[in-house]
Amino acid sequence: MTIREWGNGEFEVPDGYLNTPSIGIPPVRTVNAVAEAVQRWGRGADTPGDFEESVAISRQGFANLIGVPADRVAIGSAVSQLLATVAAGLPDGARVLAAEGEFTSVSFPFAAQAHRGITVTEVPLDEVPAAAPGYDLVAVSVVQSANGAVVDLDALRAATEGAGVPVALDVTQAAGWMPLRLDWADWVAGAGYKWLLSPRGAAWLSVHPRVLERGVPVVAGWYAGEDPWQALYGLPMHLAGGATRYDLSPVWLAHAGAAVSLPYLASVDLNAVKSHCVKLADALLAGLGLPEQGSAIVAIDAEPGRLAGAGIVASARAGRARVGFALYNTMDDVERLLSALA
Repeated sequence: MTIREWGNGEFEVPDGYLNTPSIGIPPVRTVNAVAEAVQRWGRGADTPGDFEESVAISRQGFANLIGVPADRVAIGSAVSQLLATVAAGLPDGARVLAAEGEFTSVSFPFAAQAHRGITVTEVPLDEVPAAAPGYDLVAVSVVQSANGAVVDLDALRAATEGAGVPVALDVTQAAGWMPLRLDWADWVAGAGYKWLLSPRGAAWLSVHPRVLERGVPVVAGWYAGEDPWQALYGLPMHLAGGATRYDLSPVWLAHAGAAVSLPYLASVDLNAVKSHCVKLADALLAGLGLPEQGSAIVAIDAEPGRLAGAGIVASARAGRARVGFALYNTMDDVERLLSALA
């Protein structure tokens, strides 16, 4: 185990850990914050209201990372749950465009509406912008989970704004290593347990004011109320007027960690982070005689079991080994992987 630093963050990272696209390693102070929260829980030292600050901080942190106001952001537990609110609001017969091989937390919420005549069409990622004007919604990951391919956001924005087509983006494999300004997008979802270095159970959805009424709060509970603490019992239902109508009751311990990790990530120079991560990933590709990709995530033809035997932690995805280079990785990790592949 090696202590690695970036900015004012310290990380306990095993040598050869290249699995951030599956599980990000949190800063040490995030680990300590969650451990302290668990200890308080074990002593019966908290009340539900004690977690409101953590929820507010993590909400603001996600907003900062994608470049939107915090009052646009709803909280949830998973991308699929949050995008289900978007899918439920589509009219019968709507046509949705997705990338070929898209992560199913993005495509399944819409495919599950097939009983209403909603269809999901997949095209290669680089064809998504050009194809967008023929659809009622585009749902796509900014960075593809399987191979790290990056959608052309400028082209997508130009195509969809020109045709009046709404866009739902998933930033789970992008936010945290890639600087983002997505205030133009209609919906932006992201899960916290990968590049956002937070515990699993926290996710967020940015809702543009122009589409606030288009979703359906299918998981509405007390936390979606205009005043959650006055929405605990009985009817009528008074949902929040803004994006928090889509809130799910928070996973407390997850937000205890996210309230530390997200402000940390929002405080660092993400242009420098992106440059660092892409440099490592491209160095791997160069060492394998492959063209550079410009992404922090790389899929290679290798047996994950062989990599594990060499001390490399990676994932098997879509028939290939997937690795990711985060701010806590170094060139030593690249060299270790190249040696394992030699």
